[in-house]
Amino acid sequence: MPYEGMIAETVTYPGMDGDRVDAYLARPLGPGPFPGVIVIPEVFGLVTHIKEVTRRIAARGYAAIAPELYTRVGPPDPTDMTSVGPKMMALPDAQAVADLEGASAFLRDLPQSNGKAGVIGFCSGGRHALLFACRSTSIDAAVNCWGGRTVEGEVNELRPALPIDLVEHLCCPLLGIFGEEDTNPTVEHVERLRARLSEHRKEFEFKIYPNAGHAFFADYRPSYQQEAAVDAWTRVFDFFGKHLATHAG
Repeated sequence: MPYEGMIAETVTYPGMDGDRVDAYLARPLGPGPFPGVIVIPEVFGLVTHIKEVTRRIAARGYAAIAPELYTRVGPPDPTDMTSVGPKMMALPDAQAVADLEGASAFLRDLPQSNGKAGVIGFCSGGRHALLFACRSTSIDAAVNCWGGRTVEGEVNELRPALPIDLVEHLCCPLLGIFGEEDTNPTVEHVERLRARLSEHRKEFEFKIYPNAGHAFFADYRPSYQQEAAVDAWTRVFDFFGKHLATHAG
């Protein structure tokens, strides 16, 4: 049953090198214990939609935190699409993972925590969710919502490895949610990722929605597909309920 009361507020926590990372936290009222969920935004950062997603997760009995991974430089301007790609590609993977480690520690240190934490990410945040689950051991369930550049993309000093080449280190069960009409990732990308996960005998489940493209979950964008989004929400909560609801230890 959803919780009718919650606390939602802006917080900061220590990320890479002790830098303070801005974040949006929402959790149910009451002593808990509650599992934690990290909500990784798309490239536009802590927009209203991401805060609504965070509160929706909290209403289901989770302490949810959405970190602003672009705290140090500010997120791209959504009205200037020419700035989006360069700023997204300039975010170092190591920094993102370290900042997400800080978010996981923040959730686990809450007095209301049950000791478990999951992660869900959208678009570039989906890539970060998969990357984090492969680079960390501090997460218990991961959801990748149409993360692009996980199978193909430039490898450089800031992005030294593709997530597909790291899945042998995946530390937790993975749920992947994708649109059949998406161009990044394409269905072919999804199937390559599926094959690699199967090769390494990882626990995962994928859902590809027909007639849905990129960002079909985002109800403030023209790409929104209600039927697919409603089903995806159900799958996400079933997945987190299965892997996060029990007490640690």
